[in-house]
This record gives sequence, structure tokens and C-alpha cells, in this order.
Amino acid sequence: MEHKHHYVGLTDAQVVESRKKHGENVLTPPEKESLWAQFLEKFTDPLIIILLVALALSIGVSCYEFFSGHAGISTFFEPAGILIAVLLATVVGFCFELSANKKFEVLNKVNDDTLVKVIRNGNVCQIPKKDVVVGDTVILETGEEVPADGELLEAVALQINESTLTGEPVCKKTVNPADFNQDATYPSNHAMKGTTVADGHGIMQVLNVGDATEYGKVYEGAQIDSSVKTPLNQQLDRLANMITKASYAIAALIVAGRLVSYFIGLQDFGWIELGSYFLKTVMIAVTVIVVAVPEGLPMSVTLSLALSMKRMLSTNNLVRKMHACETMGAATVICTDKTGTLTQNQMKVWGYDFFGYNDCLGGKSQKNRSADIIYEGIAANSTAYLDFSDPAKVKALGNPTEGALLLWLHDNGVNYLPLREEAEVAEQLTFSTERKYMATIVRSPLLNKKVLYVKGAPEIVLDLCKTVPVAQATIQSQLLDYQNKAMRTLGFAYQIIEDDSSYIHEGKLQNVSLTFLGIVAISDPVRAEVPAAVKSCLNAGIDVKIVTGDTPATAKEIGRQIGLWGRDEDELHHLAGAEFAAMPDETLLERILSLKILSRARPMDKQRLVQLLQSKNQVVAVTGDGTNDAPALNAAQVGLSMGDGTSVAKEASDITILDNSFSSISRAIMWGRSLYQNIQRFILFQMTINVAACLTVLIGAFLGTESPLTVTQMLWVNLIMDTFAALALASLPPNEKVMNDKPRKTTDYIISRPMAKGILGVGMLFVALLFGLVQYFKHAEIVSLSNFSLTDFAANFFNFGAGGELTPYELSLFFTIFVMLQFWNMFNAKAFMSGKSAFAMLGKCKGFLAIAGVILFGQWLIVTVGGEMFSVVPLKLSDWGIIIGASSLVLWIGELARLLK
Repeated sequence: MEHKHHYVGLTDAQVVESRKKHGENVLTPPEKESLWAQFLEKFTDPLIIILLVALALSIGVSCYEFFSGHAGISTFFEPAGILIAVLLATVVGFCFELSANKKFEVLNKVNDDTLVKVIRNGNVCQIPKKDVVVGDTVILETGEEVPADGELLEAVALQINESTLTGEPVCKKTVNPADFNQDATYPSNHAMKGTTVADGHGIMQVLNVGDATEYGKVYEGAQIDSSVKTPLNQQLDRLANMITKASYAIAALIVAGRLVSYFIGLQDFGWIELGSYFLKTVMIAVTVIVVAVPEGLPMSVTLSLALSMKRMLSTNNLVRKMHACETMGAATVICTDKTGTLTQNQMKVWGYDFFGYNDCLGGKSQKNRSADIIYEGIAANSTAYLDFSDPAKVKALGNPTEGALLLWLHDNGVNYLPLREEAEVAEQLTFSTERKYMATIVRSPLLNKKVLYVKGAPEIVLDLCKTVPVAQATIQSQLLDYQNKAMRTLGFAYQIIEDDSSYIHEGKLQNVSLTFLGIVAISDPVRAEVPAAVKSCLNAGIDVKIVTGDTPATAKEIGRQIGLWGRDEDELHHLAGAEFAAMPDETLLERILSLKILSRARPMDKQRLVQLLQSKNQVVAVTGDGTNDAPALNAAQVGLSMGDGTSVAKEASDITILDNSFSSISRAIMWGRSLYQNIQRFILFQMTINVAACLTVLIGAFLGTESPLTVTQMLWVNLIMDTFAALALASLPPNEKVMNDKPRKTTDYIISRPMAKGILGVGMLFVALLFGLVQYFKHAEIVSLSNFSLTDFAANFFNFGAGGELTPYELSLFFTIFVMLQFWNMFNAKAFMSGKSAFAMLGKCKGFLAIAGVILFGQWLIVTVGGEMFSVVPLKLSDWGIIIGASSLVLWIGELARLLK
């Protein structure tokens, strides 16, 4: 603006009144859960709830047995074991998430005491940012952060970086209605809190402060708990319900069946005898519940997630919330920001055409005056700078477009600084939206004369030129090509000044006779790895949607470059922010799945998009780096922030992509899908154990046989052995083939049909074998397996006549055989869904083999020194060899089945 006004601003009394009415210019901090609340939240897991019920029942039975004198202190081993299972599963998960949260203690600690210049009582003064009130007149200067939302009163060459709110790095601001950009996300005469002045200066009147600002609304939206359950949570809920119903049904069946059999065979009725029999029946039922509940499953899932959480860090995925490891694998839609995620967030020269001079560019040449003029013109006619503090990553400071030109000089081996410092500026017109060009007159050491350099909108610069080296049609054709690719274009011209005439008057050029040099196309280039990563996601059945504050043309061009938007794409696949906001949910729900690009999006548009997709049963992952992305990051099942994003975005996210690369997102999906497969493998392994153990106890209850497996033995299997097995299976490397599969549905059951067949089929075979062993041991005195007779085993299988009690040695043999059957079945679980042999890639599965060795050693240690606590006695070395060799048939039969498939 050329017209200056005298501003009085608010009086002290008006400031007090405004603060009372509109509040302070501070953001209300979110309420944080206490550590206790975060810890207790872990106990809401459905599997943990089952364990707590089993724990209560177990404590009741143990107390009765101990205080009635039927058992010693060892009766409390069972509830102690369940308690350990509960604490391990909850404490480990809590500690891992707490540790990850410490890496994210970079919350948006806004410095509310930063001083800003305001006009009050007719004077310019400085006040803390938090003291700014509605109605204040604020002075804005280059490099400063806008302290509140306001309407501009003056704007001189004012450009504001709105990337924190819209993703758009440079927005030209003006108070001239004729120059307003109707497509802009925010009005051209408004400045928003949290944005920064990239160039020029201005004066604004504050309209909103604190939580009422756009920034405040975004910040508040980022704190809203979306309470969206992850797919794994939903599937484990269903699994827990199934286990609960099955275990309680079996327990009820035992109670009913044993009572019926008691009354059928009753000779003399007695209340004491009935009470004793009923209590024993209840204890058997409780044992079945404890055996049926996979105590190690919560711990194992937690460990699998924690291990993946740690290993994903090596692929530049810093996981903050543990569930996100797996949820990424279930994602069906990725809503991605453009700037900084798909693109480099660094404006660069994409192409240029200095007509007649192109051959002399590419390095500074003292002998070529044309190149010197071009280089000096770019260096001197600019207000940007380069930051050389990191030679490997030179950064532009100031106007991003001008910075791109300086980076281009740097890439061509030209240092802009000496050129600028040696060319003394005589006069300068900074860029303005009204003029659409910048002009600088320098005393050129190269020509020993004054030179006028001009750059700006090509059509404006061309109109100022008297000499154009090529036909204007050629230039227009080149410009059209660049602009069709949504690039910013600049035209360059110069004039050697031979006299003392005035060429700059009242903020405009006059009497000029410029020579046109050429044009440059500037863009924020797509990251090199993004097209392949997007293709990988699309091949994996995952929809990718671009959500950006940028223009429709730019968004579509980026979509075209990454393979998401075709040249003849249906316009129904695109929506602009204003159109999106005006549409009712019912209409949007019909278009939402086919939508590919949402341009000119405001922060809450992105959040609404996420919630609409979720209402269509989509699992949504959102990427973003700006404060504007925070509400959507928080609402999504998985929020992915960028490593150099704002602290608010990081706080709202579940995973931070440290290298800002979209390819890291596709790797996270591969990790998530592979982790889900590993969890399925573990459930296959563990549920086979529980089916076998549960049915063995159930059959024994109806046959009147004491359970050959004690609760402490089952706790060893379910807690320690299964936990190690979970680690072994979780340590398997990710399988790249999972990216060829379509995403699973949220309604899918975690136990698939092939898994159910495997669990029931193998479980039944184990039950038959274990039942046969009990029958054999009852009718034969076994002191060594070297005397084992297959004929006697078959003969006694259906021998339900009275037999002897199992000796401690036979019980130890039974327990070890039971464990070794599961041990070899772990190798079958490893090969499940891989289509390969269990021995495939064992060289890359050293962790799996090491943990298998630990399980084997642990079983030997339990049997050898476990004694009374585990109801075992040491086994002979020869029996160990026979058990290991014979039980390995489980693996060989599995290998044969895989070979036949």
C-alpha cells in the first residue's frame, strides 16, 4: 500500500474490556492422563479381564484348600502364576509406551512471552504475545510469527508462509479487493495465528485470539480423543469373547455332567458326600477355565508389538503407540499431505530457457558476459539467502521461490554471495502482488555500469521489454507447457543504464527499455522414491488420497507425477475444500471412496474426511507434517507425522517417519501385515496347546481320572514357553509378499478357516495321542520309554477298566511329551501361510533358533530341578532322546503336508 494511515489502536481501558470479553491469547492445554490412569487402562483388555476372572476363582479355590487343610502353601502357586501373567502383560506394554512417549516430549510449547509490536494509545510499543487482545493493531515484519488471527489494514509486498495451517508455503496478501485470490484457503486480506511473514510487512487488526483462532481450533481438534478401536483390538475382543464362552460352557458342562453321573450311580444320598463331590467338581471346572484361557496371549501379543516397535525404528518408523505397528498392516486408505510428504518441501528450479544463452550456463564463466548477467541478476535482484551451515544440505532462507533460484546457482557452482555483495544496490522495488515484479538497479562490477535487473510474472516482464530475442509465440508455448504442470514461472530481463535518468518513480518502473533474458519454471519436486512407494500401496489394495491446501492444478499435477491421477481422470475424483465443506455427509458418503484428491483443504476438512471414511468401515492412515494435519492425525486409526514436522503434528500421531519418506510408510505397511501374520501364527500355536490341554482335562473329568497336567505345569507352558514362542515367531523377518495381498476386512475373524482347521485337527490328534498315553501309563508300569510297546499302547487305548495311578515318573514323561509336541508344532506355525518349508530361511532366523534352544533348555531345567512345585522328577537321558526324536514326527508330518500342497 502506498497510502499511509495514522493508527491510534486501543486504549488501556479498551484492552481490559476486550480481554474480559474475548479472553487471553493463549491456547488451553490438553488434560493429560495420570500415569496411574494410563496403567489401569491396560486392564481393560478383554483377555486381561478373562485372566482376572480366572485369578479370582483360583484364589477362592486355593484359599479353601489351604484353610481346610487339604493342601499346603503350594496351592497358591496357581493364582500367583496367573497374577504374574497379568502383571507381565500390563507392565511390559505400559513401560514400552511410556518409553516411546519420552521420545515425543516435544509438545507445542508455544513461547507466549515472545514480544510483538502493537499500536496502543497512539504509540508503538512491544507486549508479550499472550497479552494481544481482540481489536489490537499489530505490526507485522519479515521473519515474525503472526500472533493472532486478524484483518490486514496495510500490506506492502506481504507474503505469508501458511504451511502450518494449509500446507502452502507462500500466500500473497493484499488489501486491494481487485487482487484477492478467490481460491485461497483463507482470505487474501487476513493473516492467521501461527503463520510466519516470509516477505514484506503489514499492519493488521486482531479479530480472534487464543482458542478462537484457526490455529486454536486445530490445536483443540488435535486433542479430541477419536476412541476408534483398532482392527487388532476388535479381533482380539471377538477372540476373548469366544474363549470366555467356550471355557465357561465347558466348565458348566463338566459341572452338569459330573452331577448327572453322580446321581445316576448314587446308592446312598448324603449331603456331606454331595458337597465334597460338588466342590471337587467346581475345582475341576476352574482348572479347565485356567487351562482354556491362554494366559500367555496378552503378554505374547504385547511382546510381538514391542519387538516390532523396536525393529521398525531401524526402517525410520519411530512408533509411539504400540498398536500402530500392526494397524498399519490393516490400513485400507492413506490420506496423505502433499508438501513435505510427497514432495521435498524445497522449491527448486525444474526447468529454464534463457533464449540464446542456455549453452553458456552450467558454471560461472568470466569470459561469457551473458552468463554473468544472468547470474548477477539472480543474485542481486533477490532478498533470499542460503544457509551453508550444513554443506551436505544447503537450505534456502526467506522467499522460497527466490531461494530456489539461489540453490540453482549453487548447483551450477556459482556462489551468489560475492555477486550480491560486489553489486552495490542503488535502488530497489521489492515484489508486490500489485506490480507482480521485482526490480533492482545495481552498480555492476562486471560491466562497470549501472544495470537494471527485473524478474516477475513472465507476461508482465514481457510487456516491459523492448527487445525479445525470440518470437513471443515460442515463449508463450514454453510457458503454457510449464504452467500445465502446475509450476511457478518467472520471467527475467535487464537493461544497461547509460544515463542518469530516473527509472523508478512512485513504486513503478518508467521509461525502461528492457531486454528479455528468459524464463524459469520452479516447483516443489516429488520425492524420487514416492511414485514406486505409491504404486506399491495401490498394488497392495490400499487407496491413496491427496489432501492438500494447495491449488487444484498443483494437486492434480503432483497426483499425475506419482501415478495417482490420469490425464483423462474423471473430475468426480476431485473436490475443492469449499465444495467439500458445503456438501452434506450423505452426499459425500456416496463419493468418498472414489475421491482421489481434496485440494484447498482446511484443517478440519481433513478430519471430516477421515471420519467419513471410517464410517464406511475403512481403516485410515493419515500422513502430515503441519499443525493443520493434527486433528486428522489424531482421528485416524494410525497417524503418521514427519520427522521434521511441527511438534503438534508429532504429538497427535502414532508413528513418526524419521526420514519424511513415503517409502517408509509402505515399509510400515509391510511390517504391519507381517506382524499380523506372526500374531496369527502364535495364536495357531497357542490355541492348539489349549485345545489339547482343555480336552484332555475334560475327558479325564468324565472318566474320573486325575488330570495328568497340573495347573503349575500349564502356567509354565502358557506363560514362559508361549512367551518365548511368541518372541521366536515375532522375530521372523517381514515377508515382502504380503504387499501382494489385499487388506483384510475389519469384520474378519483373527482365526481364519485354515487356522481353525489346524487348531482343531492337530489339537484332536494331540488329544488322541495324550489320552492313549494316559491309558497306557495306567495299565503298564513304565520306568523307561525304551520298554515302550506300540502293541500295548493300542490294546489299552479303549481299556476303560480300573487301572493304577500314574507314577511321578510317568507324569513327568507325560508333561515332557506334551511340551515337546508343542515345541515341534512351533516350527509348523512358523511355516504357516508362508508356502515354504519350516526350514526355509533358517539362516536368517537366528533369533527363532536361539529362542527354540532356550525353550528346550527350559523344559529340561523344569523337569530336572522343578520337583514338587511342578510335580516332576528327573528323566533319564535315553528317555529325553526318545521323546525329542519321536515327537519330531509332528514337524515331519507337517513338512510332508506342505510338500503335497
